[in-house]
Amino acid sequence: MWSGRQARFRPLACGVEELRRRRREREAALRKARREQHLVSKRLLREDAEGPCAAELLREVEVQQFLRLAQSGTDEKEREKALVSLRRGLQHPETQQTFIRLEGSVRTLVGLLTSNRALLQLEAARCLHELSHSEQSAVAEACLPATSYLLTYLSGHSSDFIELCLYTLGNLIVESEAVRKQLLPQGIVPALAACIQSPYVAVLEALGYVLSQLLQAKEAPEKIIPSILDSTLPQHMLRLMQPGPKLNLGVAVEFAWCLHYITCRLTGQLGKCQRSFLGLPTQVNNAVLITHGALATLVLLLLDLAGTVQRVDDAGLELLACPVLRCLSNLLAEVPVESEGEEMQLRDERVMAALFILLQFFLQKQPSLLPEGLWLLNNLTANSPTFCTSLLSLDLLEPLLQLLPLSNVVCILVLTVLCNVAEKGPAYCQRLWPGPLLSCVLNTLTLSDTEVVGQSLELLQLLFLYQPEAIQDFLQQSGLQALEQHQEEAQLRDRIRALQQTAIHA
Repeated sequence: MWSGRQARFRPLACGVEELRRRRREREAALRKARREQHLVSKRLLREDAEGPCAAELLREVEVQQFLRLAQSGTDEKEREKALVSLRRGLQHPETQQTFIRLEGSVRTLVGLLTSNRALLQLEAARCLHELSHSEQSAVAEACLPATSYLLTYLSGHSSDFIELCLYTLGNLIVESEAVRKQLLPQGIVPALAACIQSPYVAVLEALGYVLSQLLQAKEAPEKIIPSILDSTLPQHMLRLMQPGPKLNLGVAVEFAWCLHYITCRLTGQLGKCQRSFLGLPTQVNNAVLITHGALATLVLLLLDLAGTVQRVDDAGLELLACPVLRCLSNLLAEVPVESEGEEMQLRDERVMAALFILLQFFLQKQPSLLPEGLWLLNNLTANSPTFCTSLLSLDLLEPLLQLLPLSNVVCILVLTVLCNVAEKGPAYCQRLWPGPLLSCVLNTLTLSDTEVVGQSLELLQLLFLYQPEAIQDFLQQSGLQALEQHQEEAQLRDRIRALQQTAIHA
């Protein structure tokens, strides 16, 4: 409702709803623009300590000879030695091309993979693993006849062999859509759901790698994510991310990224070369994850990470903090904090305190991760008076203002959070002003970035609307002069004029 005080400033021609609409549009554009580009790397397991010159370029006749010896050598030792030589040759790209051109070469390798000789099986799997690491998609597709067997061996007893099969599958998945089309009907999701119950950390990390490769596929939203959500994988992933003495950082990192890919998928736009920062999460996906306790688990992880960075100077913690912050941001972007079933846990002031501890950690150790934490802070405060109250009652305004000079991206996010607080009404604006906010806003008005200035103008509009005393302070500090330098900028002209008129007529 509009109060008498609010009605005095109608010459702004910009009410609270209009400001909200502008910010929603701007944030939607920002979410779309902030998808980060990255190349999905393959992973390579090599048991023996081979130097950089270990790869041997094999001629066609040599490849044929090693295959023949591996298949029908005089004894197992000779056959194994031939496979070792072949594997080292397959580390060379030209040897890989020679190998797949040979008729029956992959069939021979699959035959050795399915033999009853454990050592030959292992070396054949290592040969396939070298092929899976190739940068040529034709090489990966040549391995198609082996995929069903690699899946079968995930239910085996050797953790080392299972790990090798998983990384090979992960490498093949990311390279070829043909491989993914074959693996899905072959039952890769049920196989992974069974495998995730393994007690071996190395197996679980490898499984997380395979799952993340699947989730980054362009067809994931329609064909892969629904199958994963219908399986037991989400429950087990969240179980393995529970804070406590049994939590393994490597495993938790893998599955946190998997959750991120599920929550942020933009249908048809997140291919293997992109990792979304804050996509448009689907309500169905998020509802399923929240039902399984995703929000509760992620909040507990956030609290645990904040406690850990205060005790341990471990640079590896940001590897987990990044996907955890992104997952929480994505879930909260669609599920209002105040209406969520987990609200009592989210309303805990410890969440706000923990987030600021991580922001200070990022400031000192990983400044590039500050936008991750600030985006979560934005989503927490956007629709929640409770979190806005926590930010103010815990005296976190000054630490937040200290981040303004770091970069334009950080500055915009900090200003957006401040707008979230100011938008809640007069009681909140009274806590923002007077104080250090004025000088900080005046500094941002001197910047050349129009988006930073535009966000600063929006903050001033809200303050003038709810806290008229701020206008006099603004005028005394030469605020109008700060606005004049931007009057010729088309994007800002009308808003600056409206703000100037409000200040002059106050």
